[in-house]
Amino acid sequence: MSTKNNKSEQDTENNTPHRSKPFTAITVLLGGTIVLVLGLILSITFGAANINMKTVWTGVFQFDPELTSHQIIQELRLPRALAAALVGAFLAVSGAIMQGMTRNPLASPSIMGVTAGSAFMIAIAFAFFPGTSYVGLMMWSFVGAGLGAGLVFMIGSLSKSGLTPVKLALAGAAVTALLQSISSAIAIHFHVAQDITFWYAGGVAGARWFSVQLMIPVAIVGITLAIIISRSITVLSLGEDVAKGLGQRTRYVKIIGTVVVLLLTGAAVSVAGTVGFIGLVIPHITRFLVGVDYRWIIPCAAVLGAVLLVLADLGARMVNPPYETPVGAITALIGVPFFLYLARREGRGL
Repeated sequence: MSTKNNKSEQDTENNTPHRSKPFTAITVLLGGTIVLVLGLILSITFGAANINMKTVWTGVFQFDPELTSHQIIQELRLPRALAAALVGAFLAVSGAIMQGMTRNPLASPSIMGVTAGSAFMIAIAFAFFPGTSYVGLMMWSFVGAGLGAGLVFMIGSLSKSGLTPVKLALAGAAVTALLQSISSAIAIHFHVAQDITFWYAGGVAGARWFSVQLMIPVAIVGITLAIIISRSITVLSLGEDVAKGLGQRTRYVKIIGTVVVLLLTGAAVSVAGTVGFIGLVIPHITRFLVGVDYRWIIPCAAVLGAVLLVLADLGARMVNPPYETPVGAITALIGVPFFLYLARREGRGL
């Protein structure tokens, strides 16, 4: 029996590298990082006030508080660009972990009710606990992320034929609609609609240095944990029976993975509101590029997610200047057709 298990484990170890693309993954990491840096520079440069590249350089590295352009760079655009990169990375990594743990190609924070749950609890905080600090809002967001995910899996598990990808997506859509409706009712009744609108529109226009400072420790803890369990998620994505046969403690992997998803998504929603589809699209693109090894998928997804949201935020400012289009609308233009394609492909599992 031991020999058989060892042989299976060796087969899995031998097969995994063939299904991953380390050289491509390194290229994606390096190329994505370069594109991200360029995107951050463009994000700081373009806006309601035109600022040239030389001013951006001096505003970042030779800050003069007497210059208005330097104040705009340091107090508004730089924290906004960094917040967009962190939020994009958080949502992409969360989506990758969810898809790997559940083996569900439709899993993502926005579709599985996680972001809607976070926004719902933030609405509760605005209505019943006015004056809640930013840290407090982040805590409410974490709780809401867990609430949304729990409701989706509870409703999905009521199906007699089990949890298929499309049924989970339908349960997520139902829970998202329910929580958004209740949030709207709360906003109207307690006159906090203006505050709630920001969270549902999605965007990083309100991000400041305090937001970035709170997100950095979350990034360190969350992404580090994600990388630590990345090999286990690779094995788990082959099937729970296979993972258990290889001695994998699937329960602990799922617990840690769930904590990471709630941590990253909760932080992202508390800063940017309900920005959808990044957690759906980026993991699929990443797997297509680098293969199925999550040791490469997670860091590459983080970089590509950061690139996507930084560019989406830049696009939101350029669609109808000097007004801003909600970032959630930009990401939806990409995500909705992709979601429909995946739902159509997975429809046979109904």
